[in-house]
Amino acid sequence: MMWPTREAKPLGDEYNLPSFGELEARRCFATLRMGWNEQGIGFDLHVAGKAQPPWCRATRVEDSDGLSLWIDTRDSHQVHRANRFCHHFIFLPAGGGNRMDQPVAVMLPINRARDLPKPVEPKQLLVKGACGAEGYSLQGFVPSSALTGYDAAEHPKLGFCYAVIDRELGWQTFSIGPEFPIGEDPSLWGTLELVSSE
Repeated sequence: MMWPTREAKPLGDEYNLPSFGELEARRCFATLRMGWNEQGIGFDLHVAGKAQPPWCRATRVEDSDGLSLWIDTRDSHQVHRANRFCHHFIFLPAGGGNRMDQPVAVMLPINRARDLPKPVEPKQLLVKGACGAEGYSLQGFVPSSALTGYDAAEHPKLGFCYAVIDRELGWQTFSIGPEFPIGEDPSLWGTLELVSSE
């Protein structure tokens, strides 16, 4: 895969993740690619079709345009409340720094969680962003040190959900949308199987 260092390498089309909202004729405005290795999980996001610049604030990450990832390192679909293996990461293409032009990456607690994963410092998460006239690109890497219980050999399936959230374009999700409590109920997440490309 990629990103053992801070230099992101592009992912090919074979790493594309679906948005099952297409089955309900929801608009798809983003392309999300993901890959993994023993060191962690990386992604490459491209958002197109915007007429306005993304609205991003490091002080209001949950209200900003960007990517939310929910990852459960135990794929525990039988629980309705998050446990210590459940994580919520937010990545923004801008909003950080003195001029608010730096990308942002944080882990937030999941509402109503029974237990919390080990704390993660923002500097542990790698992120790179670029804003253009009609959209933005965002690359990031979540190292294994930021994922409680991450062990691809012992647990090759992850509970997973994503949401690309945009004030202008709306929501694009992995499966169901914001009409359901996807941000706090792991039983509503899908499953990713970590398959080696070798």
